[in-house]
Amino acid sequence: MTVLHISAVKSWGGGENHIENLCFELAQSNPEVTNIVLCVKDELFHQRLSKTNIITETAPLSINMDLRFVLKIIKLNRKYKPDIIHLHDPSAIVLAIVADKFAGLPPFVFSKKTSFPIKNKKLTLYKYNYSKIKKYLCVSEETKRITEESIIDKDKLITIYHGTNIGTKNSQTPFLLREKFAVDPSKKIIGIIGNHIRAKNFETLIETVNIIVNVQKRTDFIFIQIGSHTDRTEDLLQSVKSFNLEKNLLFLGYMPSASNFIPQFDALLLTSQSEGIPQVIYESFYHEVPVISTNVGGIPEIIQDGINGLLAPKQSPEILAEKIEYLFNNENMIANFVAISKENLLKYYTTSIMAQKTLQEYKTILNGKY
Repeated sequence: MTVLHISAVKSWGGGENHIENLCFELAQSNPEVTNIVLCVKDELFHQRLSKTNIITETAPLSINMDLRFVLKIIKLNRKYKPDIIHLHDPSAIVLAIVADKFAGLPPFVFSKKTSFPIKNKKLTLYKYNYSKIKKYLCVSEETKRITEESIIDKDKLITIYHGTNIGTKNSQTPFLLREKFAVDPSKKIIGIIGNHIRAKNFETLIETVNIIVNVQKRTDFIFIQIGSHTDRTEDLLQSVKSFNLEKNLLFLGYMPSASNFIPQFDALLLTSQSEGIPQVIYESFYHEVPVISTNVGGIPEIIQDGINGLLAPKQSPEILAEKIEYLFNNENMIANFVAISKENLLKYYTTSIMAQKTLQEYKTILNGKY
């Protein structure tokens, strides 16, 4: 079986990590499956893949509908003769549909990795209901619930949790956070990992830190955020400055293998207003670091508030601040939180499990059931 994965994403994030993990796992468990990844030339995902042994093809994508990318899909279809085309983002669907009009591509699989609703527009609904899409692999039950509102054939939707690759985990980093930033041993490091995009809602992060530092007058926490800067970053930095939080909330920018820093955190914090299920939560489960998060998307499917982590409503900095304070006023809970989380991870949420479930869906399509 040959699978062509198409990604039109230029950054590096959980979705791209999913593609990498899927290819790694299938190469190890099912070497008869050949995976090829088509990604955007010279962007972060391409740079990451170039350091692996995954078969990687690239094309320019300067606009959403770049015909050079479409032509590359057609060329790769002729070159590799894939049995399945696995699409990993909405832009990839459009590019593949255009290529299909000219080249007659094999069946599609689409991974729905976010909980954003599908817009009720004619062309958007046409794209998502394109007949060649035989399966929609949703990252959570909540993503599936939201997606099926716009999909005609709801039997095509299935939930496959992404999980994390336990075989590649390590804690090697170019520096230690406490040493680099001279963090006093008495201070707790609250880590945040994610790119500066709207869904991550770092405005709520800043408000949360402001409450803890300037309202509660806590001096025993430092917040360290890792992730790619975007056009939103300047406003975030200005907000940090306006609250006089420059020493309390540090934005490190993009760091390769950012999850390797997780063992240096005393807790992971997520302030997202929209998610599928962030990869970083699974990674924190593995590294036995407690998680405090908003209860958006599929997150409540893997974290039960007060059982294996703490949850708060989205856009609620006051409650998030309370949860942080509560966790470290009751540190005896942490051992139980992380033990339950790691047990669940190993039982349900590894990339090995994800890869086998994905492969089964590929086989279902090729056996003519869809």
